Amino acid sequence: MWGAKLMTIPKDTLTVTIGKAEALILFELLADFHRQNVLPIKDNADRLALVRMHGALESTLTEPFSKEYDQILEAARTCLLSEWGNK
Repeated sequence: MWGAKLMTIPKDTLTVTIGKAEALILFELLADFHRQNVLPIKDNADRLALVRMHGALESTLTEPFSKEYDQILEAARTCLLSEWGNK
């Protein structure tokens, strides 16, 4: 899956399941972030929504537990920037 020298990120997709409350709060956080370029955590509900999303990602992804995670993360950053640009 991961090349030894030049890592590339597969174009796989994944599904993360979160509750409607978390989704609504995260939507607003990300909308604010898009407008202000800062993540405005207003209260514990915002923080909890982020923590629950982190947990959902942690239970879905295997890469964070890889010995090569730093390289995988750097390849993901490069992939995202090359696909969507630095906007």
